[in-house]
Amino acid sequence: MDRKIRVVIAKPGLDGHDRGAKIIARAFRDAGMEVIYTGLRQTPEKIVATAIQEDADAIGISILSGAHEHCFKTIIDLLKEKEAEDIIVFGGGVIPESDYKMLEDYGTKSIFGPGTPTTVTIEWLKKAVAEKRSKESAI
Repeated sequence: MDRKIRVVIAKPGLDGHDRGAKIIARAFRDAGMEVIYTGLRQTPEKIVATAIQEDADAIGISILSGAHEHCFKTIIDLLKEKEAEDIIVFGGGVIPESDYKMLEDYGTKSIFGPGTPTTVTIEWLKKAVAEKRSKESAI
């Protein structure tokens, strides 16, 4: 039997607005996932440590502050440093579409902009985790 998807929802940096993070956290929980919400103003180091400690499948980064380039890159670099790059990183919030490619080049798997239905994000995460687990079981 497969275990539930475990996802960390993180709010890095000085951004103090967490309504979107709480909405997606609740949607994931209601979809049967285990959700660990880090709370406001977390450092990339704390986010990565939480994801590793909680054996998370994914980290969802919610960011509105404009510091997305630094936060995503630092989190992904730390995951690589800790040999935990199998943890899926995705994000949402107010991120210019012109920056999506840059974030994907760093290793971000997907970005969900404002107004994305939670059902779209839920289905994407289910598929991404299923693919990840399938690759892991083939090894």
